[in-house]
Amino acid sequence: MDENVTTAVLEEWVRRFATLVAQNRDHLTELDAAIGDADHGSNMDRGMRAAVAALDESPPATAGALFTKVGMTLVSTVGGASGPLFGTLFLRIGTSFGDSDTASPPDFAAALRAGLGGVVARGKAEPGDKTMYDALAPAVDALDAALLEHLPLGAALKVARDAAAAGRDATTPMLARKGRASYLGERSVGHQDPGATTVALLLEAATESPF
Repeated sequence: MDENVTTAVLEEWVRRFATLVAQNRDHLTELDAAIGDADHGSNMDRGMRAAVAALDESPPATAGALFTKVGMTLVSTVGGASGPLFGTLFLRIGTSFGDSDTASPPDFAAALRAGLGGVVARGKAEPGDKTMYDALAPAVDALDAALLEHLPLGAALKVARDAAAAGRDATTPMLARKGRASYLGERSVGHQDPGATTVALLLEAATESPF
C-alpha cells in the first residue's frame, strides 16, 4: 500500500490543528493564567487563524512551502514565547520536507523530529522542564518506534498522540524550570503546561486527518 502523504493531507492537518486551537482557546488561556501571562490560547488562536488565512490566499504547492508559510506566520503574529517556539517547530518541519509534494511515513517522522530539534535549539528545553518539549519529545519517539514496528502511519500517529497526551499530563506535577512559569517556583507545581497541551492538540489533529 502506498502510504505517501500528499501536501493536501498535510494542509488538512494544519487546518484541523487551527480548529482545535480555536475550540480550546479559552482552556489554553486558563492554563496559562495559572503559570504565565494568560494569553497563550488567544495568541495561538490568532496565529493559527492568520496561518489559515495565508494558506487560503496562496495555497502552497509543496510540503516545505506549507510549513514554512505557517511557521513564518506564527513567528510574525504570535507574541511571547509561543510564536518563536511553535513557529520554529513548523519552520524546521518545512525545511525537512523540502520541495517534495509527497512524504513517506519515515519522511514525516524525520520532519517531526527536525521540528523537535528546532524547539530544543530555540528554547533550550530539557526533559522535565515543564514545557512543550515534555509532550513533543515523547510523541516523536513514539512515532519512530511505531513505524519501526511497521504500523501504518495512521495507527502510528495514534500511538504518538497518546504519548503526547501522557507527556502533557505529566507536566502537572512538575516544577517549571523554563519560561515565565519558572518565576513561580513551587507555585508552578500542580498546573498543566499550556504549551504541552497545545502540542497534544497538534497530535490529536493528526489523528483526525486522513493520513
